[in-house]
Amino acid sequence: MGHGWEGVVLKLFKGKDFKFTVTGAEQVTDRYHRVHFTDGGLLQAVGVHPTMWVRLWFDNAGKPHQRAYTLVDPDVEAGTFSMEFALHAGCASDWARTAQAGDTIDATVQGTDFVVPDPLPPRMFVIGDPASLPAINSLLGVAPKLPATIFFETTHDSDAELPLRRDPAHHELRTVPRKGDQLVAEVKASLPSLIGDPASTFVWVACDTKTTRTLTSYLLKELSVPKNRVKALGYWRAA
Repeated sequence: MGHGWEGVVLKLFKGKDFKFTVTGAEQVTDRYHRVHFTDGGLLQAVGVHPTMWVRLWFDNAGKPHQRAYTLVDPDVEAGTFSMEFALHAGCASDWARTAQAGDTIDATVQGTDFVVPDPLPPRMFVIGDPASLPAINSLLGVAPKLPATIFFETTHDSDAELPLRRDPAHHELRTVPRKGDQLVAEVKASLPSLIGDPASTFVWVACDTKTTRTLTSYLLKELSVPKNRVKALGYWRAA
């Protein structure tokens, strides 16, 4: 199956294509699935950085459909990594549920980037949800002892069982149920008293597109956090 017009656009923007092979899979919770891969030469070709993601291509009723997923535990020498899927209705989740050793899937690398904040902030602020959990774990691994406050939006009871790789000695977790704009309200109520000097802070946001845009605007316009001290990306669109 070709990649359609989206594939053509990614090629124009110098996207690089690879084919991954499944080596195994495991159910993490009833709504969260982990799939293991060999990388088809990806890591040696382009390297790896924290929160790195690639676009996977799925068959959606005969039409190509791409979604972005973060690499989990990439091993450049071995050429392996995993990906984690927050399960819901859709072709990507359907594929992950049934993936087994020997299956292959096309992937394109284009658009991913991350620069470690320099200087490091006295405390990092992370705002996300199960869809961005792999990236959160990757981010916390950049400087494991750097203090961090994590605002984590949850939807299901089993979200409490998700593998958040935090060190309680350094990482404060604030879970927020997904109810309307409760996450936005919690961040706005808490952050002004926590953030200190806006010029030296660092805030990472990866939620649904609407929430990410709202919080990014708030950080830049109302809290005066410099643009280069905010990294924000909408990971999914709420129905």
